[in-house]
Amino acid sequence: MTPEVMESRRQALYHRAMDLALASPAPAASQVLPFGEHLRSWRLRRRMSQLDLASEAEISTRHLSFVETGRSAPSREMVLRLAERLDVPLRERNALLVAAGYAPMYRERPLDDPALAVAREAVQLILRSHEPYPALAVDRHWNLLAHNAVLPHLLAGVDPALMQPPVNVLRLSLHPQGVAPRIVNLGQWRHHLFERLRQQIQATGDRTLQALEQELRGYTVPGDADVTRLEGEVLGIAVPLRIRTEGGVLNLISTTTIFGSPVDVTLQELALETFFPADAATADALRRFARAAGAGAGPGAPYDYP
Repeated sequence: MTPEVMESRRQALYHRAMDLALASPAPAASQVLPFGEHLRSWRLRRRMSQLDLASEAEISTRHLSFVETGRSAPSREMVLRLAERLDVPLRERNALLVAAGYAPMYRERPLDDPALAVAREAVQLILRSHEPYPALAVDRHWNLLAHNAVLPHLLAGVDPALMQPPVNVLRLSLHPQGVAPRIVNLGQWRHHLFERLRQQIQATGDRTLQALEQELRGYTVPGDADVTRLEGEVLGIAVPLRIRTEGGVLNLISTTTIFGSPVDVTLQELALETFFPADAATADALRRFARAAGAGAGPGAPYDYP
């Protein structure tokens, strides 16, 4: 066997191992496994070889191999350095620390904890300031944490059962008894949401998100089509949400905001979804909704920080 054939086979086996790792869920944060298994799972999920990670972490490949096989115990600093190079979420960095025999480093507090008062005020400010346009805050599983006064106008007519906390925004969007029947470009919007969810699962390995994706893919809505081509893009730059409301069909584009330097698990996993009008008619309709809702009074109960 020539060296070229051997190298080709080695590369094929390596990529096969990475594909299997990506197809499998990452170890759950509560699952106590040897540190080396946790580390290897995240390395393969990030499609990095031992040589790649060792170079990034400025250690020898031999030492990294010993750490992964359990022949060498990493220091606390080494655990954090490897987790940083692998871009491991804070929740899972805690799991890596515990697996290596160290105390968790990153705290997780409820959003209404006094220690998060400044962050909570920042979220409220963004939501209020975004009026007369809709905005909401969600956690890592897309559960609704807060919203401004305009959002309920987009949710009119949904099944009350879907509005029982915790309200899952993706389920609310795609459920046949939710917003889905009023989304004009539902096939396109579904494709967009599933792509975002796929990227999030690939980045985090979250089992709850994997179960949510499986549930959502089972929903069917009359008239829905499996659209994968991005027809009707807004100026060729964004996927629109086109939704029927009492004020007519709204044409919206969205942005996502996250905290830039969190050291708290809750803050790292919080995201704000803000919607903007893509045309003048939508802007006028949203301003009417805001006036009717008395926008400016702040995010609306009962979905604020449950």
